[in-house]
Amino acid sequence: MAITVNIYYSGINGNARRFAEEMISTGIVDEKGNLKYEYFFPMNDSETVLLIDSWKNQKALDLHHKSPMMSKIICLREKYNLSMKVERYVTDESGIQEKD
Repeated sequence: MAITVNIYYSGINGNARRFAEEMISTGIVDEKGNLKYEYFFPMNDSETVLLIDSWKNQKALDLHHKSPMMSKIICLREKYNLSMKVERYVTDESGIQEKD
């Protein structure tokens, strides 16, 4: 069962994009159990960045949330004064994704 989390980071004056660039350049996210970590930039909203983040299972995601890395991510989010909207999807053994 894989878990995919879509996180929309929104800010002003290009801060969401700068946040994503700093996350990538510093290599903050590189954890066991992480299957995918990619940023996308919506064409109709230049002040939002979409992170698609997939995890092997709930245990891997829970470990990520308890890791020291999480405090670094929170600090960066605060540095760039971003708001978040989160969507979570679970893929069952048949490969069908359902919104959780």
